[in-house]
Amino acid sequence: MEKEHLFESVPNFSEGRRHEVVEAIASAAGKAYVIDTDADPDHNRAVISIAGFRPKLVDAVLATVGEAVERIDLRAHSGAHPRVGAADVVPIVPLGRTPLDACRDMAHDLAERIWVDLKVPVFFYGYGENRALADIRAGRAAPDIGGPTLHPTAGAVCVGARPVLVAFNVMLFDTDLVTARALARSLRESSKGMRGVQALIFTLPGNRVQLSMNLFRIDETTPADVIAELRQLGAAMGAEQVVGLCPARAANGAAAGRLLEARLAAAAAREGAARCEQRGGEELTALGRRLLREAVELAALGVDQDTLLAGAERAAALIGVLRAAKVLDTELETMLAAASHGLRAAISGGTEALYPARVAALDARIAW
Repeated sequence: MEKEHLFESVPNFSEGRRHEVVEAIASAAGKAYVIDTDADPDHNRAVISIAGFRPKLVDAVLATVGEAVERIDLRAHSGAHPRVGAADVVPIVPLGRTPLDACRDMAHDLAERIWVDLKVPVFFYGYGENRALADIRAGRAAPDIGGPTLHPTAGAVCVGARPVLVAFNVMLFDTDLVTARALARSLRESSKGMRGVQALIFTLPGNRVQLSMNLFRIDETTPADVIAELRQLGAAMGAEQVVGLCPARAANGAAAGRLLEARLAAAAAREGAARCEQRGGEELTALGRRLLREAVELAALGVDQDTLLAGAERAAALIGVLRAAKVLDTELETMLAAASHGLRAAISGGTEALYPARVAALDARIAW
């Protein structure tokens, strides 16, 4: 059973072209667990996924924002994506059994520290707040903390709590902007389209048209549902892209190697390997090497049902392995529990019927 809450933060930074800057920002996270870095040169934006318990994660995110303030000058920034800051959006997301109220409380704590330590104003958005990002970016709001003048080079930061979502892009072929924008409008929940869909159209270099979506009710609308709807509407589609990480229960083929829960398990395995190496000895050193291989394989986990079931079993098994090696702490155990539960949630009824003994054993092992 979880003793502390586990969180993910997915800060979006206004830099996706200078790899050394993106790497420096990610490296600033220190002792928290950076589980993904996804830079996009067209949008000139990077999404960094960081997980951990609250104190460590607050310090990590604050450090990444500070690095962005030092290294990114909005006056020289260009890119397809709208933004208000060098560290533009900093969502706090619940993992495992963490409640959204705990995320909002953490977001407010983080916002205060951003202003006090970095002198960058903060807007609140998301769960429990009275405005959306669109209002902030359109200039219809004043900062909640600091300001009213924005930082001269770093702008402001939007901080808030939200449930886990999927950022999902689809390239459109042979589609003019008027048609593309009408298509995006037809998908939006706000226009009585699909539940939990926010959609924008971007024009990218090379006359490319991108449909960019946030799917924020993933138990109702998944990437596969959107693709099915686009096919029904007759859209000519190209490449699909998951930005950042995707919860296993919402994954389609585009999420292969980008599963949130698999990356959590990989981070725990990698940390376990480092602790084995630190403790030393032939047996632990050999175990550390095996854990590193396991981390690489888990990070690249696919999305077919057999692979997801095996991934849930592997994440659950790691708890026992790390405990036996005496390198397991509460944070790693909580990460692995969240990973195994999340992967288990992606197992279909058909797969349960095919492997009843395996699923029953897994359920017994991961019972909360």
